[in-house]
Amino acid sequence: MSDEERTLVLLKPDAVKRRLMGEIIGRYEAKGLTVRAMELSTIDTKIARKHYAEHVGRDYYAALEEFITSGPLVAMVLEGRRAISVVRAMNGTTDCAEALPGTIRGDFGTEKNHNLVHASDCLESAEREIGLWFPHLV
Repeated sequence: MSDEERTLVLLKPDAVKRRLMGEIIGRYEAKGLTVRAMELSTIDTKIARKHYAEHVGRDYYAALEEFITSGPLVAMVLEGRRAISVVRAMNGTTDCAEALPGTIRGDFGTEKNHNLVHASDCLESAEREIGLWFPHLV
């Protein structure tokens, strides 16, 4: 069984606004991951609800939806050895205040709700998310 995986990563509007795209993508590439697809776009609430379906209805969802639709983001598919766990480790914990130095959120994050990046958390999520953002890859 191969340990090659694909994962979806979003560089959220705060990463784009703060001009951190090159720095973040460079970190992923330096770790041996390959960008297989990438697109810059501003999404609407329909896509946000599909992407964050498991969060709809929770107390924090309205703020999440408002943030993720507030400006351009970069959606990309990364591929490589154990890509899902590698990317999640590189990103750091969701709350930037708790993220370790050397992680993307630890080095650049400013707050829990504007935490720069999203990454698929498991193979099933990666397949679903890649299908939503890049249907031609499934």
